[in-house]
Amino acid sequence: MITLDLAAIKAHLDIDAAVAAIEQGYVDYSLGRADVPPVGYLAVPDGECHIKYGHIQGGEFFVIKVATGFYGNTALGLPSSDGLMLVLSAKTGMVEAFLQDEGHLTNIRTAIGGMIAAKYLAPVEVSGIGIIGAGVQAELQLRLLRNITSCRRVTLWNRNRARAEALAESVGRDGFEVEISDTVEALVRASNLIVTTTPAQEPLIAADWVTPGTHITAVGADTPGKQELATELVAGADIVVVDSITQCTDHGEVQTAFRDGRITKEALRELGDVINKPDLRRLNDQQISIADLTGVAVQDIQIASAVFSAWRSNNG
Repeated sequence: MITLDLAAIKAHLDIDAAVAAIEQGYVDYSLGRADVPPVGYLAVPDGECHIKYGHIQGGEFFVIKVATGFYGNTALGLPSSDGLMLVLSAKTGMVEAFLQDEGHLTNIRTAIGGMIAAKYLAPVEVSGIGIIGAGVQAELQLRLLRNITSCRRVTLWNRNRARAEALAESVGRDGFEVEISDTVEALVRASNLIVTTTPAQEPLIAADWVTPGTHITAVGADTPGKQELATELVAGADIVVVDSITQCTDHGEVQTAFRDGRITKEALRELGDVINKPDLRRLNDQQISIADLTGVAVQDIQIASAVFSAWRSNNG
């Protein structure tokens, strides 16, 4: 077994290769080619822990991932997330690699998921990008969107304005034209590609704020009780895409609308199917689309396998 620390992981992470692998992972998942057991979830007084694991048919490895989120850590001068991944041989069961990624691979694969969703669902002409939140995930989502749209006009909102200002300064150095909004409503009305990245437990975006043609990717709701979008918005959208119907109806952005009978499983489209079937994407630029991303183990399998394979190629 080899152990890779964060520096080694970053040195062997090829973003383009990871994007291609994760896209294929979504497709494999929706085609039933992946064995992904239910997510392990542990709530503790000050945070949460997620355990995701699985194997894709024909894959050399299976992967176990542990990720934590402790949102009060910022006040302590600590990262809000941490984690690790284990890469094991699907042939022998032996541990091949311990990836001490400190949550980095989870952050990257989550942002890649958002980029992929926008790639297939965003309107052709993106006039403004809205980012809700100002943490690590907000920055990664915005930076990766450069790969799928030429739009650089960005509106940010965060409860802590100082953090929004810090993010605006950081991404502004890389060509983004950033305005910090005082309200979520103003951000929504100024944007037709929106990403929400918060652990909110009350809706932040109302249905009547969203203009026709807007796409929203919601990545914050990944446990029961979290919600960033109004139930009326989710229920009334023209296209609702989820990374996993099973997960999202249980603990994703669509959980409330599903529980209230406002949306059915039959109305949901999995992202893997949207990638694989063009007729499931938006038909015009007047449709409102939502992508609910809870994070699926195939993302972890693909990104961890890619990093370890790259290390092995470079080190015999």
